[in-house]
Amino acid sequence: MKSMEEMIQAAQKAAETIQSQMNDMQAKLDDIEVEGQSGGGMVKVRASAKGRILGVSIDESLMKPEEKQMVEDLVTAAFNDARDKADRVSNDEMQKVQGGMGLPPGFKLPGME
Repeated sequence: MKSMEEMIQAAQKAAETIQSQMNDMQAKLDDIEVEGQSGGGMVKVRASAKGRILGVSIDESLMKPEEKQMVEDLVTAAFNDARDKADRVSNDEMQKVQGGMGLPPGFKLPGME
């Protein structure tokens, strides 16, 4: 039978391993790129899977003062599309990491909401 000290050491080692894997995943998410679109591709937003915005592309035909409100709406929609895609990729990657650790699906690690 293991001593209490051995069990505490094992738990600390497991926690360090999980933290290391989570740090690796966060770095990986910043390298994965997603693209949100709206207006049939007239507005595009590129973002990392971690949610960092990398760029915005707006079709030239929308660059008219009378189109301002529509452009703002399309940019908002493209940002939201990119955010949704980033969240899906992030969740997929989290599932892979948790599966590799033997954690149950849907298990929330502290600080990783």
